[in-house]
Amino acid sequence: MNSGKDDNAVSFEEAMDKLEQIVAKLESGDVPLEKAIELFQEGMALSHLCGQKLEQVERKIETLLEENGTFVKKPFQPASDEREN
Repeated sequence: MNSGKDDNAVSFEEAMDKLEQIVAKLESGDVPLEKAIELFQEGMALSHLCGQKLEQVERKIETLLEENGTFVKKPFQPASDEREN
């Protein structure tokens, strides 16, 4: 990937599209070893970027719940947390 400054300019969707292209190339098996290593490294960087972007969004999300006729802001809790309760 490019420098950290360029990472912020890439949207989540663009990063996912590029990551899917890389996975398809690697799965095809028609990539020379050196190129496969480069693609793998780029894919790992894109995966990390997507994870960071998801974490940023998760921190921003708040749900509004009505309690006793008023709306209260609650921090976002992923669905997996709800199943554990």
